[in-house]
Amino acid sequence: MMIKPYVAADGFFVSLQNCFNDEKIAGIVGWGKGLGIVASIISVDMYDVARIRRTAAKGGDKHTVCRIGEVHGTITKRVEELVEMFKVIDSVKGTSNLWGERWSKLTQNGMRNGVCAVTGLTSTQCDKNPAVRRFSIMLGGEGVCVGQALGYQLEKMHGVNPDKLVAAAMGSADTMAEIEDYLASHAKENPRGDMQFPSMAQDMRKGRRTEIEFMNGLIVEKGRQLGIPTPHHEKLVDLVKKLERGEIKASPAQLGG
Repeated sequence: MMIKPYVAADGFFVSLQNCFNDEKIAGIVGWGKGLGIVASIISVDMYDVARIRRTAAKGGDKHTVCRIGEVHGTITKRVEELVEMFKVIDSVKGTSNLWGERWSKLTQNGMRNGVCAVTGLTSTQCDKNPAVRRFSIMLGGEGVCVGQALGYQLEKMHGVNPDKLVAAAMGSADTMAEIEDYLASHAKENPRGDMQFPSMAQDMRKGRRTEIEFMNGLIVEKGRQLGIPTPHHEKLVDLVKKLERGEIKASPAQLGG
């Protein structure tokens, strides 16, 4: 609202944020004025005042970090201009699937951020803990179910096919074991694993309000609208709020670990 009066008639707004903010931004500046950017597999933390550390390697040719898209899915000239600008930062591409990319990142964050905040563990430590790891997989399956019901074309999450997350959450022991083995093995290969606290865990450690209601809470909300149960997301939202209020302490035991 404060920026809108200063933007040129042909200017536009770009949201590089977690969660689903495009609709909120469009409600202020108009649908034609907004583009979205999804940052996939990028890990940073502000470990001191004005000191930022990146704890994940750049994407390069192996992985596209930044995906830039219009809300209507067309690759426009301004998408192409932003792609050129972002090339100096990391690997980037224009996407015709902004909403699917958004929900995939939301589900991926939903498997990590609140879990790390509640347990006090890093992302890698969560994957090494059997109980916490299984809880995260259940979160992923619920998130995928809601996203698919909304009609989104979903991407892999933490390298796992969306349908496999659903199968594991629906009770397939073989698929659950397959995903567990995959996450646990990748956790062992990460040399920086004990440094990677996602943003919500960082906020919790700094005494800030978290975005849990806009992340896992949104999955719960959309699930209720569609009649899809999301009990693990409901539990995590409740635990994070209790942690914010100081009613519980961060520990793997909160999730059975």
